[in-house]
Amino acid sequence: MEAKFFRFLKIVGVGFKARAEAEGRLLYLKLGYSHEVELGVPPAVRVFCFKNNVVCCTGIDKDRVNQFAAAVRSCKPPEVYKGKGIMYIDELIKKKEGKRSK
Repeated sequence: MEAKFFRFLKIVGVGFKARAEAEGRLLYLKLGYSHEVELGVPPAVRVFCFKNNVVCCTGIDKDRVNQFAAAVRSCKPPEVYKGKGIMYIDELIKKKEGKRSK
């Protein structure tokens, strides 16, 4: 399979990890829950993990690659106070200030 379209995801957070198994057909995510999140990858998409915190979704169909990347991101979307979660590499998170004590 010759991959034309890529989508990179970055996982930010202490203890958050990803791993791909079965030749890019299964993706396991540790996101701070009591269990691992297991995602099955669609037939037109492959998944690779660089290090523990960078995930590459690649394939020949742009819509399916982006749809799967959005499904992975929806498992733990980035939060606005600390910036933890799964985000796209080129995405900027505008952080909020939080409460101030007087």
